[in-house]
Amino acid sequence: MSLALGLLVLAIWIYLLAFRGGFWRARERDDNDQPDDPAKWPAVIAVVPARDEADVIGRSLGSLLAQDYPGHFRIILVDDSSTDGTADAARAVDANGRLEILTGAHLPDGWTGKLWAQTQGVSRATETAPKYLLLTDADIAHAPDALRRLVARAEAGGLALTSLMAKLTVETWAERLLIPAFVYFFAMLYPFAWVNDTRRKTAAAAGGVMLVHREALAQAGGLEAIRTRIIDDCSLGALLKRQGPIWLGLTERARSLRPYNRFDDIAAMVARSAYAQLSYSPALLAGTVAGMAIVYLAAPALVLIGTGWPRLAGAVAWVGMAVSFQPMLRLYRRSPLWGVALPLIGAIYTSFTIRSAIEHWRGEGGMWKGRAQAMS
Repeated sequence: MSLALGLLVLAIWIYLLAFRGGFWRARERDDNDQPDDPAKWPAVIAVVPARDEADVIGRSLGSLLAQDYPGHFRIILVDDSSTDGTADAARAVDANGRLEILTGAHLPDGWTGKLWAQTQGVSRATETAPKYLLLTDADIAHAPDALRRLVARAEAGGLALTSLMAKLTVETWAERLLIPAFVYFFAMLYPFAWVNDTRRKTAAAAGGVMLVHREALAQAGGLEAIRTRIIDDCSLGALLKRQGPIWLGLTERARSLRPYNRFDDIAAMVARSAYAQLSYSPALLAGTVAGMAIVYLAAPALVLIGTGWPRLAGAVAWVGMAVSFQPMLRLYRRSPLWGVALPLIGAIYTSFTIRSAIEHWRGEGGMWKGRAQAMS
């Protein structure tokens, strides 16, 4: 039995390393193969939904207002029932009149809060018919050339969606342990190379930075088509890939301003959407827990308590998973020794998934700033 388990684990990691789109190599980056500038820079309007973001909105909007974009560019902030002075903090950084602030309408039934806020901003932006909409979060800081490079890539590839995985913070102990793995697991689930391949159905996006072709979004039915989705970014990726090619990459030009100071902060962030990823299915939850145990825990267990060939198979698989984590660790400038801890990190993320299901069963699924938004 232990030999069969060892061979199964080894086969799984051979598949992941060799046949899963090279997800672990972290090669899809916005600083690779940067396209030439377009002959004419199209109009872009950024839509920023914000709910109680006064602590970060100044830095986020300041980075957008500082863009060196050569074409027409303005920003619409949708204040989603904030109680902390988010709108006032936003007005304080608008020195050139390119920022418009909308007071969000009451959240209707059947919508998640973020998508409802974005929809109001998109509706306002559409009045002037820009070619692109930059859907970005209120806690993202953008490098001055970020928009220009995004648009150049979108124009060169005729993309319906161009998205960047913003660099997350890794300052606290909890962040150093868990954040690089968050991006690693996301890439395993949605290999970026497959997302960017028009021949494959795999589709995803990173909600922090999404440059959307306005007409493609309208033809797809608008954000209303995904109004109930907790994982709205990947849902939008799937929606728009039916309209044309999409592209997703890693970046150093967009950085999250949101710290995760405590272990529980990261747990809550993951739990907000993990059970939605499993379509709220107890059967898929059970299968996921069993699968994570085999993929991440079986190898170290075989090394520690196995003998002979099973131990060797477990050791090779453990080395394989540690090696696969290295490119992401380098991106986040973490010690390569964290690769050895991937089984433990995988077990922690499994516990977050279980927590997500429990919160859903309690009627608290998809909790974000006082709103439980998961489907019943």
